[in-house]
Amino acid sequence: MYLTRRNQNWLPEVFNTLFDTDMFPAKVNTTSPAINVIERENEYSVEIAAPGMTREDFKVTLDQEQNLVVDLEKKVENPAETEEVKDTKTSGRYLRREFSYTKFHQTLLLPEDVDREGISASCEHGVLTVTLPKLTPEQKTQEARVIEVK
Repeated sequence: MYLTRRNQNWLPEVFNTLFDTDMFPAKVNTTSPAINVIERENEYSVEIAAPGMTREDFKVTLDQEQNLVVDLEKKVENPAETEEVKDTKTSGRYLRREFSYTKFHQTLLLPEDVDREGISASCEHGVLTVTLPKLTPEQKTQEARVIEVK
């Protein structure tokens, strides 16, 4: 079984062109972090490239259906003192103000042979690595259970 992404767009791509008019402009061109999925003998590894992000920006969980959920959120506000821009809403003014906001949400369906208790994650140089250990043959047989018929 392969790790797969759940489509986050509820509207099929064919409809995007129908709404690409002056009244409904096309979607803003955005990018999502690149995802690599590697299968090894004893584990799967998911790598998510998000340059400039730190481990505090990521949240990795298992949802109620035992799927891997990766959330990324970062808010940055950097005041700088070069260009003067008047703020029309208040009496104050900005000399220069720059901010950005990044948000990403991805759900990955996990294969049945993943040891969900042993999942770990680390972040280094803007790359989140989630390690998904595979169940050993002994663990697989332990999980199988016979239901007594009464």
